[in-house]
Amino acid sequence: MLKWFTELSAPEKRTFWACFSGWGLDAMDTQMYALAIPTLIALWGMTRGQAGLLGTTVLIMAALGGWGAGILSDRYGRVRILQLTILWFSAFTLLSAFTNSFWQLMVTRSLQGIGFGGEWAVGAVLISETINREVRGRVVGALQAGWALGYGVAVLLSTIMFDYLPPAIAWRVLFGLGIFPAVLVLWIRRNIQEAPVYAKTRAQHKGKTSVWDVFSAPLRGTTLKAILLTFGIYGGNYVMITWLPAYLKLALHLSINSIGGYLALNILGSFAGAFLNGWMADRLGRRYTFITIACCQAVAVAIYTFAPISLTVTLFFGFLLGTLQSGTAAGTGAYIAELFPTSIRGSAQGLCGNAGRALGAVMPTLVGVLSAKVPLGAAMGLCAALSYFLVVAAAWMLPETRGRDLADVADPTEHTAHASRPGEAHS
Repeated sequence: MLKWFTELSAPEKRTFWACFSGWGLDAMDTQMYALAIPTLIALWGMTRGQAGLLGTTVLIMAALGGWGAGILSDRYGRVRILQLTILWFSAFTLLSAFTNSFWQLMVTRSLQGIGFGGEWAVGAVLISETINREVRGRVVGALQAGWALGYGVAVLLSTIMFDYLPPAIAWRVLFGLGIFPAVLVLWIRRNIQEAPVYAKTRAQHKGKTSVWDVFSAPLRGTTLKAILLTFGIYGGNYVMITWLPAYLKLALHLSINSIGGYLALNILGSFAGAFLNGWMADRLGRRYTFITIACCQAVAVAIYTFAPISLTVTLFFGFLLGTLQSGTAAGTGAYIAELFPTSIRGSAQGLCGNAGRALGAVMPTLVGVLSAKVPLGAAMGLCAALSYFLVVAAAWMLPETRGRDLADVADPTEHTAHASRPGEAHS
């Protein structure tokens, strides 16, 4: 399953490590908040609804940041905008360490979300355009393992901070460490170049595309279905990512050290899931991979949150949930890139991927609201199951793109320009 890596060229490997590291550090900064939720609830008296709202707000801002960064990457280059987004989310993670109230944290977290969404969108396009189509699913899917690794680093740092420092100081130090991803920018500046397919298209289309081309008649249906797909994927995943630490502490009454162990196994599953998705997507196709994993995921979440299982079984299912969560999300980068032409691929990736995040961001808030009337586990299970149903529906309606050459994706802007010439017709 890993043979593909040895066959990559030197530029492809450098681009892979740049995107892998960026995604991992992005995850580290983002997941620090989920790990700090129980402490902030205790210190500031935040309600669960407010905690969920903070998670929702950052994801809505990620949608705006992703679309904006995608548009800029179409015009000014993937590599340049990737650097900017990494610097952005690192700076605002650091500033979050100095907040003293719910509303102050709301501002810094929201601004961090802009860089978070932008980094994912631009990195996914850059790696998709760089890698050979025969292994694109496996390579781009493997980037999701970077998220698992970053999440693991966040859990490790959180465990150390809360073991050796008072809670009121530990969460601030944790956020303060979020500035370190900025160092990655120095390496990217020296080692990463634009993909040839983008460089060629940029020279041909400079100034000729609109930010609204993703909603043009030939692409509108694809855009809306892709948003529905990512809505379901991230809605379900963010339920578990945002609330799992709180569920282990508040519902299962585990200690901080025990939570770290449970999350470690969940994260290990996420690491494995990234490679599973890529292998399935290149062998079975993109659509059937989404449908299969989402169905399995719905069943696993239902057992985890509704069934009276023991702590040992809960530990095992944590690994399974991590595998399936990562298994759906890992496929979005390559799939969305294959649905759209190069001239607007950054814009489309940013919009479809992050609009889904924004809509999916409603789910963590809904869990917080519902948990005031039903047990937290039941609220998590209901919201996650609904989300995975949307994944199946969207994947069923979208086309299969396995093996598609990105240079051959039809460009509606060229189509329109050609058809507008007097005396010419188009099919």
